Amino acid sequence: MNWIALLVAGIFEIGWPLGLKMAQQPEGNKFGWIILAVVSMTISGGLLFYAQKAIPIGTAYAVWTGLGAVGTLLVGIFFFGDSANVLRLLSATLIVAGIIGLKIF
Repeated sequence: MNWIALLVAGIFEIGWPLGLKMAQQPEGNKFGWIILAVVSMTISGGLLFYAQKAIPIGTAYAVWTGLGAVGTLLVGIFFFGDSANVLRLLSATLIVAGIIGLKIF
């Protein structure tokens, strides 16, 4: 259950940079996007807190930030036109490999 909580925390870790990015857009509800960012931060942090009860802190933090970083990178590529060059994707793959390694070992 702790690993599921950590994975969900990593997904919510994507929500707050997305909310802040969307709040910068000229159209739309800036306040609503900021609320999304704050709620995402709160849920993400709360689930990380829960997950650390059974998962070592270094592993939990690395997985949490790694999922957030790679997820946010993918959101940027798919929705904001960020660069998807080979070296960026290779770097993201190395982050995922590190996360898997932390889980296995």
